[in-house]
Amino acid sequence: MSFNFGDLIEAVGAAVPGDRVALAHGEQVIDWDGLRIQSNNLARALIHRGLQPGDRFAFYAYNSADYLIALMACWKARGTHVNVNYRYVADELAYILADSDAAVLVYDARLRDCVSEVVDRSPLVRTYVEIGGDSAPPAYAEAFDDLIAGDGAPLGIARDPQDRFFIYTGGTTGMPKGVVWTHADLNAIAHGAAAAAGLPVPTSVEEAAAFAAANPDYPRTVCGPPLMHGTGLLTSYGSLLAGGFVATLPSRSFQPTEALDAIHRWKANRLVVVGDAFARPILEALDAEPGRWDVSSMQLINSSGVMWTQGVKDGLIRHMPGATCQDNFSSSEAIGMGVSLTTKDGTVETAKFVVGPRCRVLDDDDKDVVPGSGVTGKVVLGPPNPVEYHKDPEKSARTFRVIDGLRYTVSGDYAQVAEDGSVILLGRGSACINSAGEKIFPEEVEEALKLCPKVEDALVFAMADPKWGQAVAAVVQSSAGFDEDVTRDSLRTRLAGYKLPKLIVATDQSLRAPNGKADYARAKQLAGVA
Repeated sequence: MSFNFGDLIEAVGAAVPGDRVALAHGEQVIDWDGLRIQSNNLARALIHRGLQPGDRFAFYAYNSADYLIALMACWKARGTHVNVNYRYVADELAYILADSDAAVLVYDARLRDCVSEVVDRSPLVRTYVEIGGDSAPPAYAEAFDDLIAGDGAPLGIARDPQDRFFIYTGGTTGMPKGVVWTHADLNAIAHGAAAAAGLPVPTSVEEAAAFAAANPDYPRTVCGPPLMHGTGLLTSYGSLLAGGFVATLPSRSFQPTEALDAIHRWKANRLVVVGDAFARPILEALDAEPGRWDVSSMQLINSSGVMWTQGVKDGLIRHMPGATCQDNFSSSEAIGMGVSLTTKDGTVETAKFVVGPRCRVLDDDDKDVVPGSGVTGKVVLGPPNPVEYHKDPEKSARTFRVIDGLRYTVSGDYAQVAEDGSVILLGRGSACINSAGEKIFPEEVEEALKLCPKVEDALVFAMADPKWGQAVAAVVQSSAGFDEDVTRDSLRTRLAGYKLPKLIVATDQSLRAPNGKADYARAKQLAGVA
């Protein structure tokens, strides 16, 4: 069955206990009655201000409970979600609003100055809604708190499973592109994951709502990364669609103690991170004060977007023996390529994923790579797929291709296939280093570096080389005691000689942006590589 998220959240909101906590952001706590009423009121207010089905509904805000209320309102009013990176400056914000044809912008009051710069440059935006703030919004905007007031009656409108959902992704080159999904296809991916896990798959929104209301172990999620990115967004709204709870963290930068405080307070059973940038500080906090937090409720630690070091997973499970560390192999265009699971009963090799039936690894002739052959192939993912890249037919044609009569997403990732059929991820082809004709994938070298003594994190990239054309450069994060000779000796046991970094620079600075993603521009500055 194909569901519209607006219909689903409406049905779930009517079925679960109204006093069940739905959202928490620091001391702001909203139960399901509050989420239902406030999102209905905001949706109705925006429709009265001209929002039409399919109109783009842009979010330019830090994490908050209000962000998720607005997302629920977007679905209920049949708006099309558009995420905007809150670090964007005025020109970048104006680009996204224009490229997406946004009609509504919900923004954080702390970003007001930037929004004010683009109002005259964004004629399609009819409604501005300001979240938070200690003063009245500017004349062009309305206060979020004013629009959520009212009786909260359901809207009573028909919705379509083919309603759209945009995920803007930065990619590796050029300006961000909007990946266009339908509610139906995102819902089908979720149902496939549920079926693979042995969970019941509902055949109607009423049945889904009944499951949510009857489940005593409903998702209670602490979200570490920004909602503006897919990892935080999809896992958070998935918890709400299951009748669950989401806690976001008040600080602008990730604070591991806030995450652990939230787990302790709410007896959370889900934690969302983005690789080591989030998981390692949590592990360090638990190691430093092992009795401070009760984390026994934790069942699933979910990561996506970057590879996640095995030693950090193992360390977290020492403190949370009932938890599974789930490393997801996904991107905005290719959700659900594969998964790597670690529990107290077993571990897996970093970057080795078990793929689902939708995923294939193909050679240059679009034939399946033979397991154990050592051949490097491109990773492709069968339907459900995105509709397109918004306003980019050329990129759409390159990425969404018909192979053997079926439409696939060509993810841009390269991998090998082990004898047991699992996929060994090598990295993005666009970042591949070509050293005298030898192809070197940065992620492979990064993961080897992270296994070396005194190395907490590592980023690898190409640098110009007069003899080989390109050579491998690395920046490693190390708090103390880094020894380059020891690191090189360790690498020689894990990598072929041509993959070894010609340059290694050590720093005590973080190599990650606030969302946990790799900050390659900063790493190249530290290495002196243009």
